[in-house]
Amino acid sequence: MADTNDSQYLTIARIRKVWGRRGEVAAEVLTDFPERFQPGTELLVAGHELRRTMALESVWFHKGLANLKFQGIDDISSAEPLVGCEIQIPASDRMALRTGQVYVSDLIGCDVLEEGNVLGTVEAVQETAGALLLQVMTRSGELLIPFAEEICTDIDLPARQIHVRLPDGLKELNKD
Repeated sequence: MADTNDSQYLTIARIRKVWGRRGEVAAEVLTDFPERFQPGTELLVAGHELRRTMALESVWFHKGLANLKFQGIDDISSAEPLVGCEIQIPASDRMALRTGQVYVSDLIGCDVLEEGNVLGTVEAVQETAGALLLQVMTRSGELLIPFAEEICTDIDLPARQIHVRLPDGLKELNKD
């Protein structure tokens, strides 16, 4: 499989299946900015043995998926190798966020501090129905911290730090 975790690129969709007979594919959208999918846009398609820039010919949304038609992909057999691939953009093309917003991917690798003491490092972010959870690796194991303003009181991305005020008992919930 191609290296799709290259930090120079961000995954904005994942191709799930072939759609129709004319080379269309259905992709799960992984971005908060679906307007990125515009005819004429060039996107990196990466996965399996494939890693190439492809121009988007048309797009329409149906049942939570983006149905994409790439230029030069005109039949089912041409579209099948795209299934499972990620659609990526250069990290430098990220959309600007409003003040106070952060990209979830930027949280990974940040140190988590409570009252100035390092608890651990964010290893991953879990999406749940209720809220995002920071998966923090501490000296005593994994600690799941809700990503909420009341708990994550200060996020300093240039310093790669997240300051937290943990509710009583949260550390104990994560113990065996």
